[in-house]
Amino acid sequence: MPATPPFADAEALLAGADAITVLTGAGISTESGIPDFRGPQGVWTEDPAAAALFELDTYMSDVDVRRRVWQLRLRHPAWTAEPNAAHRALADLDAAGRLRAIATQNIDGLHQRAGTDPEHVLEVHGTLHWVVCMACGLRTPTAEVLERLDDESDPRCVRCRGIQKTDTISFGQRLRADVLEAAVAAARECDVFMAVGTSLAVHPVAGLVEIAVDSGACLVIVNAEPTPYDAVSDVVLRDRIGTVLPALAAAATQRP
Repeated sequence: MPATPPFADAEALLAGADAITVLTGAGISTESGIPDFRGPQGVWTEDPAAAALFELDTYMSDVDVRRRVWQLRLRHPAWTAEPNAAHRALADLDAAGRLRAIATQNIDGLHQRAGTDPEHVLEVHGTLHWVVCMACGLRTPTAEVLERLDDESDPRCVRCRGIQKTDTISFGQRLRADVLEAAVAAARECDVFMAVGTSLAVHPVAGLVEIAVDSGACLVIVNAEPTPYDAVSDVVLRDRIGTVLPALAAAATQRP
């Protein structure tokens, strides 16, 4: 990628940083075949009613909603998706010891599959790969629950028969306090905070940007659409994420 402004400015920031924290949203996984939510072809853009399926109260009270959601989980593209060049670039940053953490809004697990240390991936909106019982808290690999869908349209907990859902954060559900606290710490303790593929419209996760900037970090935003934080960023890049991140990671990891 040509080293021309503003890319050259982002390259210099990452090359000079000892600790880089990255916030990733759905946009980083679109090149792996997983659609985003709010983009021009986003899941909720094309079907606004679909967002209601992910409201906690609706899910818990309506068996038909749960049945539909389980079918969506069964067909989710994450099961066949592969990490793309952007995921691998962040794994390279991690391997080089330059990554403080990735706080991800994604539930697909592609950062870990790309090679980033799972200890450095903070899944602030949970994970698709586990199911939790909302009554007793039993956690079960999602694959085991999906195998039961041929016989049970709304598979219940094998221990207490409680309602189960994937261990993802629904609208109306609190984030895990320990994960959010770790993300806040990572935002405070970095030289560069990079927001990638996220609209920065969902709080409290979007507030990590303010925490990082207030703590003295430089802010780089890589996103196709404008965000509420563009005005306070040091660099905004609108280029393709799968091209930008490998080039930026190369600049950072090749520093003497």
